Amino acid sequence: MTVTIYGIKTCDTVRKARNWLDAKGVEHRFVDYRVEGLDPKKLAGWEKAVGWEKLLNKTSATFKGLPDADKRSIDGKKAFALMQTHPTLIKRPVLDVDGAITVGFKPEIYEQAVG
Repeated sequence: MTVTIYGIKTCDTVRKARNWLDAKGVEHRFVDYRVEGLDPKKLAGWEKAVGWEKLLNKTSATFKGLPDADKRSIDGKKAFALMQTHPTLIKRPVLDVDGAITVGFKPEIYEQAVG
């Protein structure tokens, strides 16, 4: 089983998810996409797997700080461009278990994903 968790090192939810994986003894790789960047193909795969509506974090400080023109009339193409430009708009963490994508952190969902 290959487990990769994507997010930002300073995010509390990402920390909780990583700590949960550590406590369960689940070997995983962590990718801080603020530092390492994010391949557009990877983002497109996540979008295809879960939908841009679930992936775009409209409650983030980054989203709230966007110009009103960027926040209006968001569709998949616009959301993708925004997330590519501002990776902090991606809801965190993104968990990839052998290609199965989970967004956000809930212990019961992680249990199913890696159990």
